[in-house]
Amino acid sequence: MPHPLTEVKIRTLTKPPHAPAEELSADLCVVGAGIAGISAALTAARLGRRVVIVDALPVLGGQCANSLIGLFCGVFGNGPEYRQLTHGIFDPMFEDLARTGDISYNYRHTITVNYDENAVGRWMETQIDRAGVIPVTGASILDVENDGGHLRAVVFATRYGLIRVSADSFIDASGDAALTWEAGLECRVPERTIWGSQQVRLENLDPEHAPPADELTNRVAEKADEYGLLRRDGLAFFFPGRDTAVMNMTHVEAPLQVIEASAAQLRGKEQADRVVDFLRAEFPDAFGRATVRLYGFPGRRQTRWIAGEHQLTTDEVKTGFRFEDAVARTAWPIELHDRPEGYVWDVFDSEHVHYVPLGSITPRGAVNLLAAGRCVDGDAAALSSVRVMGPCAAMGEAAAHALDLADGGPVSEINLADLRERIRANIGEDETAGGQPGREQVLATDR
Repeated sequence: MPHPLTEVKIRTLTKPPHAPAEELSADLCVVGAGIAGISAALTAARLGRRVVIVDALPVLGGQCANSLIGLFCGVFGNGPEYRQLTHGIFDPMFEDLARTGDISYNYRHTITVNYDENAVGRWMETQIDRAGVIPVTGASILDVENDGGHLRAVVFATRYGLIRVSADSFIDASGDAALTWEAGLECRVPERTIWGSQQVRLENLDPEHAPPADELTNRVAEKADEYGLLRRDGLAFFFPGRDTAVMNMTHVEAPLQVIEASAAQLRGKEQADRVVDFLRAEFPDAFGRATVRLYGFPGRRQTRWIAGEHQLTTDEVKTGFRFEDAVARTAWPIELHDRPEGYVWDVFDSEHVHYVPLGSITPRGAVNLLAAGRCVDGDAAALSSVRVMGPCAAMGEAAAHALDLADGGPVSEINLADLRERIRANIGEDETAGGQPGREQVLATDR
């Protein structure tokens, strides 16, 4: 009797000369599956919309889950009240992660939230699946059908062939304004490099001997040349109860050109390796047995962003200007990584909150396209204070609501009062100081 495997038949094929693209239609197409895109997609799905979410990575989660950031920033206001400024996606996420021990809270000038990236990535994937959102991964934009600012469809290239997604509305949550750029709309780039980072997760550590933040920073500044370190400061985020930490101690260029971007990724890992050598030698009690568990995908802070109907300014951030069309808020400092050796870190006072307007997430000349996340419009310093995950998630949620209200028509014609009513928890029209997480022992050397 022949073995079943011998009965498998095979065919020999060649690619057809004009292979048609797969076709997919939706109410909303979200390009980019980081915290902003996931927030937008889940919001739109809850509103009953058919949603497609597309990402260039082979997995969902973007930088949030795959660059080893390991820290939610900008979700809470400053002490002593520590008001939660963004709700939406974070409320169920934090509750679920708390049950599995994959989250912890650091109390400093604000609350930052440590998280396990694998747990967050799986949480996002599970929620997308349960919501009925259609994921398309490993897909890069090949062509955009733009009819006078009204986007009709986007063609993506994947290793499996082409796919054309037509939709009533689109959200650019790509991080680099890739959709806006390929649609032929105006974008902005900084005049000089704003540095990204190569995060690395280390294991086999002794957290009880972790150096204080100021000691680590001072030692880096003192020994950087000796170890060939580019950045002159650094942060170690220890996860409470575990022998692991995420190291944020590199500065890596973030070019938008193919060859340079590929080379920068290798240089980033080389920097991370030098950081590990430094830590093992200079802090042997904590890092002497350290091994690299994982290199993250390169983290990119500010590369290319939309030219919006309104450019958020540094003055508007510093004064906490309240826009009539506000869609997100945060109290996160100005954190501009515009020099290789360090960065600007300008912390606000306890009462401070600043806002992102709808105009800053609306690409100039667009009809049915909004942006969300780190590619919205602001001057370099202003953008550095709103590109963190708290306000990025709020922008994604607001973009989904605005496009739902527009119902395929111009976003400019929606009723702002209706939008404010939908997103009031994220813009503060019913201010409360409740909802703080329980205080825990802080092991991370947080800023």
